[in-house]
Amino acid sequence: MSDRKITIKDIALKAKVSTGTVDRVIHKRGRVSPKVAERVLKILEEMDYEPNFIARALGSKKTFEVAALIPDDQYDTYWKDPREGIKRAERELKQYGVVVKFFLFDPYDVKSFVEQARQLNNSEPDGIIVSPIFYREVLPFFKTWQDKKIPFVLFNTQIADIYPLCYVGQDAYQSGMLAARLVHSSLPDNGTVLIAHFDEDISNAFHMSKKEQGFRNYFVQNDLEEYDLLKEELNSSNYSLFKAQMDKVIEHNSNLKAIYVTTSKAYQVAGYLKERRINGIKIIGYDLLPKNVNFLQSGLITFLINQNARGQGFWSLQLISEYLVLKKEIPMMKYLPLDIIVKENLNYFLGEDTDFLNIN
Repeated sequence: MSDRKITIKDIALKAKVSTGTVDRVIHKRGRVSPKVAERVLKILEEMDYEPNFIARALGSKKTFEVAALIPDDQYDTYWKDPREGIKRAERELKQYGVVVKFFLFDPYDVKSFVEQARQLNNSEPDGIIVSPIFYREVLPFFKTWQDKKIPFVLFNTQIADIYPLCYVGQDAYQSGMLAARLVHSSLPDNGTVLIAHFDEDISNAFHMSKKEQGFRNYFVQNDLEEYDLLKEELNSSNYSLFKAQMDKVIEHNSNLKAIYVTTSKAYQVAGYLKERRINGIKIIGYDLLPKNVNFLQSGLITFLINQNARGQGFWSLQLISEYLVLKKEIPMMKYLPLDIIVKENLNYFLGEDTDFLNIN
């Protein structure tokens, strides 16, 4: 066969049908008899036809509206990076007609989430990207989107038994396992380890539960019974309450050797220990927030696990756009790397584009 690109017209001539019939078979829309559809599909395979969706998207004036239901970074600075990642992807996808409408909610107020999700529903988007941090409240919206056949991508928080178009982020269970290994490697002797959750209703925060489960299971699977694991749900919005909670932990656990912070708020614990002039406690936390970076550089934070927050936002929009615009088949999961950050390799991860390296 020559190198000339096969067109719909070529397929139609060979199948002895109209180009409109071929188009309906390719896009699985409209009514085509099973016998005709089978004949067209066979010819498509024989002639190795590949639809030129990119050219069609560039030539089309169609707009694809993607709704982004994510926490507002004015309440928690962690969410600045995912939003920047989404905006960067939007700039790159603008030529294909992709536009993003943000629905920002207070990550500490479930009513705010529900209100923004309802507003999203009223906007009737072509696709949705969402960080489903409120487990119970998001479930009815999943059902609504599935019933309406609106594709949605989850990022940051993976939820079992829900089948979105794709999940983008880290494996929370393995993340907890990794954190436990870091604690174990830095504490060869026995000691008390605190699992510190911040500002979360753990019963309604699936990702936090999976992190804790992975962390605890590492010690069980490695028969490390000499380590005493504690859990505390800390309040960062009220410093007096937070300080009282930490004072109690320190007072009743003289053998405290490490603190695993399951969120991006390791800096809060490091600041407390600095204020109390308490040394010798390892801190393992998440994310390259400026305050975390400062404490990592000073040695008060031992390890940070980078969750590639900007990359999560970027790839969520990129993948749902490939599905909507280019009709591509999308993987059900896109796990991003579990990067271990110490002060010696920190500078490599502080560049503008590092969240996008090696995750294609």
